[in-house]
Amino acid sequence: MLLFSRHPSVKWAQRSDKIYVTIDLPDAKEVKLKLPDGKFFFSANKDGVPYEFDIELFDKVNVEESKCNIGVRSVVYVIKKVERKWWPRLIKQEGKPPVFLKVDWDKWVDEEDENEMAEMDFDHADFSNLDGDDFDMDDLKEDDFDMDDLKEDEDKIKSEEVESEAEAAETSGSVAEETKA
Repeated sequence: MLLFSRHPSVKWAQRSDKIYVTIDLPDAKEVKLKLPDGKFFFSANKDGVPYEFDIELFDKVNVEESKCNIGVRSVVYVIKKVERKWWPRLIKQEGKPPVFLKVDWDKWVDEEDENEMAEMDFDHADFSNLDGDDFDMDDLKEDDFDMDDLKEDEDKIKSEEVESEAEAAETSGSVAEETKA
């Protein structure tokens, strides 16, 4: 009996330095991933059915710095590009991509957005020379915030509300008596 393999659903997104490939195949077994010479090869089994695909990537990748995570619901491969640049597509072949290959809009970032994010990157910023008062939690004292004062304020507001309601009731009662007369 000859078994034909199926293609899993594959999504991809990119940054200038890496490619994200997500293979949606819950409960995959015997997962094999290879990145030989600019090609991407995947195979796995699910419920006894083989799944596989191989594609030729648009440009060269750094196999040693690429990482894979095999999860319960999907397989995610973060592929490091050799050259830091945006690819016009994932695969070398021009034209319509294979039907199982789609853009991962959840991870997608446009080139302009990535540049803006890089400008706002605070990971390597030095905040040690900021001017202004330093805030120190030790400077707070227990009596800086008094729950009794808060309770007194709440009681005062409630008593003012009760007085306002009483005045409103008296006013509407006197208007009702004048209407009867």
